[in-house]
Amino acid sequence: MDLRERVVAACDRGEQTISAIAEQFQVSVRWIYKLLGRRKQEGTIAPRTWRRGRKAAFTDEALSELDALLAKQSDLTLEEIREAFAGRVSCSLQAVANAVKRLDWHYKKRGVVSILR
Repeated sequence: MDLRERVVAACDRGEQTISAIAEQFQVSVRWIYKLLGRRKQEGTIAPRTWRRGRKAAFTDEALSELDALLAKQSDLTLEEIREAFAGRVSCSLQAVANAVKRLDWHYKKRGVVSILR
């Protein structure tokens, strides 16, 4: 952030050309133009946050329903859980396992959810 702020401040002062500023701070001219464009478009010079991976199949409402379901029936297999949410959540068995893990439930290797919180 410090470098970004110094480069933008130098550009705002207008004492040097973009090429001279790029050489002074050892960055590319293109990077400076992208930085200034980002400030103009989005109002910030902070780096964008990266979104990694897929979004979770079970989101807020479905996740709370899954938690309630597991509290009632803790012996469901992952396949049975997936079938219970078939109309609302389309996902793989691994997505179901990830949701169970996010809720801090643990399941046995044969696919049965056990009450271990």
